[in-house]
Amino acid sequence: MDVSGAPALKASTGSVSASASLSLDVNRQVAGRLREYSGLLRQQGESGFRSRAYDRAADVIGALERPVDEIFSRKGREGLIELPAVGPGIASALTEILTSGRWSQLDRLRGDSAPEAIFRTIPGIGPALARRLVDQAGIETLKDLEHALHIGGLTVAGIGKRRKDLIAAVLAERLGRRPAVAIAERPPPAVSLLLEIDRIYRSMAGAGKLPTVTPRRFNPMKVAWLPVLHIRRHGYHFTALFSNSRLAHELGRTKDWVIIHYHRDGEQEGRCDHDSKPRPVGGTSGRSRPGRRTAPSRDMKA
Repeated sequence: MDVSGAPALKASTGSVSASASLSLDVNRQVAGRLREYSGLLRQQGESGFRSRAYDRAADVIGALERPVDEIFSRKGREGLIELPAVGPGIASALTEILTSGRWSQLDRLRGDSAPEAIFRTIPGIGPALARRLVDQAGIETLKDLEHALHIGGLTVAGIGKRRKDLIAAVLAERLGRRPAVAIAERPPPAVSLLLEIDRIYRSMAGAGKLPTVTPRRFNPMKVAWLPVLHIRRHGYHFTALFSNSRLAHELGRTKDWVIIHYHRDGEQEGRCDHDSKPRPVGGTSGRSRPGRRTAPSRDMKA
């Protein structure tokens, strides 16, 4: 089974021994993804806490005598959490890899982020709707989409109640949740802490003190221009980058708009946006971003 780009993992056919070998190969491929992510964290200046956690999980997945996708198919995300060294955050990463063949967190650090490709793996979402979700709603991950459907008041042309219910059911399966269970909204970090991370990122990026990645999207010259910050504060792990979205490029605002990803140990990743300048009123650019928290402008007191 190949997780290198397949839209989803499916059972293979053939002899028992060949099937077993191929199934265990999934473990090696998934472990390889986790180790690549860990390596990129270290290369980009992460302190080592998160990278060691992903290395430990990779060792566990790589040594499993059962295929990890079999564990997931039988017991869902909870079955993954039962594995040593795999908490809710890493279980969510494994779920995304096993169901879509991609991992948005790894794509982000590679500079390969292409959320439309992930959304197109969901029944009911075609190319046009996938692009609207990214360009109009600013949604970039399956968790963002789930949050927007249940909590964020998603309003995008082409998503009526029937399609919304279909997408929500697929996401519940993909993310290992029971459809009837409401999505619990965990409180994000304090605004003062988000603004502190924003200030640190902008200062270090402006001084050229951060490693940079080469975004694949909107970067025809393949320039390594996008600074990335990994930092730990008050029990949270933060990753901060300038926005590389279509909207940010169209408005010429890539250096104004900062995306901050955060999570605490044992919890799933969250995200917020911070724009250092007021956006135009009206139209897409004047809307808050569904499914995440937007910090107030930089001149406001936390």
